[in-house]
Amino acid sequence: MAGRSLRDDLEDGFNPEINTTPLVDVMLVLLVVFIITMPALQHAVKVELPRVAAAQIQAKPASVDVAIDAGGALHWNDQSVDIAGLERLAADAAQHDPQTEMHLRADRRTPYEEVMRVMSAAQHAGLSRIGFVSDDNTH
Repeated sequence: MAGRSLRDDLEDGFNPEINTTPLVDVMLVLLVVFIITMPALQHAVKVELPRVAAAQIQAKPASVDVAIDAGGALHWNDQSVDIAGLERLAADAAQHDPQTEMHLRADRRTPYEEVMRVMSAAQHAGLSRIGFVSDDNTH
């Protein structure tokens, strides 16, 4: 068939265009199926639920703020501490409430090693819930 041109193919009855009729038929069948099944999915039993007066629990887990500045200085709730003091305060907080969260704010110039040292000390003292606080200013 080498040497045949498009004109020869058209004369033989070959049509190089894509026939979209079967695709449209399938789409219409799927549309009908979805139209029929949607009311069945939204059908729900009407039930009048009892009303009760209960206070919502607003208790948030205890949290502490730990900050590390660019020089590596530590601050526990805005109070300057060293790593031993941080570990002692973290152990006290974990003993008081095991679900205490530590919110860690580190200056972006703080060495990664300092951040890991603080996290390790907090985990060693019993604070396992550590979250990082960042600035969402993206301009």
